[in-house]
Amino acid sequence: MLLSAALLGCRDGSKSPPKPQPVEVGVVTLATEPVTVSAELTGRLTATATSEVRPQVAGIIRARLFEEGATVHAGQALYQIDPRLYAASRDEAAAQLANAQAALVTARAKVARYRRLTEADAISRQEVDDAIAAAGQAQATVQQARATLRTAQVNLEFTKVYAPITGRIGRSLFTQGALVAAGQDGALATIQKLDPIFLDIQQSSQALLNLRESLAVLATRSVKQAEPEH
Repeated sequence: MLLSAALLGCRDGSKSPPKPQPVEVGVVTLATEPVTVSAELTGRLTATATSEVRPQVAGIIRARLFEEGATVHAGQALYQIDPRLYAASRDEAAAQLANAQAALVTARAKVARYRRLTEADAISRQEVDDAIAAAGQAQATVQQARATLRTAQVNLEFTKVYAPITGRIGRSLFTQGALVAAGQDGALATIQKLDPIFLDIQQSSQALLNLRESLAVLATRSVKQAEPEH
């Protein structure tokens, strides 16, 4: 039995150990390349300025002076309101001013004449004071007439409606022959300034946080790749 065990031990020791098999490994080559982070968002275009054209005097629209949908410029005439009543008011105010100026000339001449008579004791001091007061009232009447004339002139100019801004004008909501009034609710037309133009983009808060995290990760990777090896 001992001899058999020895022979078996000799046979087992004669075998060589198995050779190790090669191990498969993966190789990754790092390269720098631009990475695009994109997101789909809904947007809305908004005009940078919007103006609703309204009349400042009442009257009948005689003419529309622009083309609907066209680009109009600030100061361009858009509508013509019947100016005849306002022209008549302007002429009446001018006549009142002329009358007041003539009365002022007479009042001042009376004051000068009364002052000369006062030196000769021909009239009383009270009459002189009354003449001076009348001249002051005549001067005030002249100033009032001038203000009335300016108001009438401004109202006459308001019969022509001008564009307040430059932009694209929409459809005219009032046609020739329509009656308009100062301070009315409805606008004659609307002008929108489209150059430049606003772009309103809406994004959820969670999507914005995700985008910021992605940008932060990309920035960190760029910094690490730029660091020199030690």
